[in-house]
Amino acid sequence: MDVETFREYCLSLPGTTEGMKWDHLCFMIEEKIYVIIAIDEGSRFSIKCKPNDFDALTARDGISQAYHLAKRQWIQVENLDVLNDKELKSLVADSRAMVLAKLPKKTQAKYAENL
Repeated sequence: MDVETFREYCLSLPGTTEGMKWDHLCFMIEEKIYVIIAIDEGSRFSIKCKPNDFDALTARDGISQAYHLAKRQWIQVENLDVLNDKELKSLVADSRAMVLAKLPKKTQAKYAENL
């Protein structure tokens, strides 16, 4: 998947906005980041992951603990080619869902039909 297709997929998820933070492109729901990508450095990105999946994901080539983000909750993927499109879309959707689950119930309800 190329960066533009990745961007289009993220923006297709309900409530997603994009913005720049720390010189990185971020995809957010309700201003909470669920994907952060270093577009000036290729297509390296960090994404929230399920704690139960952390060890299996970081055991793969090209995936490691994300720097400066919650330990064992965020991974860094070296580029968009490390994962196939299905895996990538699944991780993005899971990351969005985990971030949304931490928001107030009233906010979650706005997106309930899209979970």
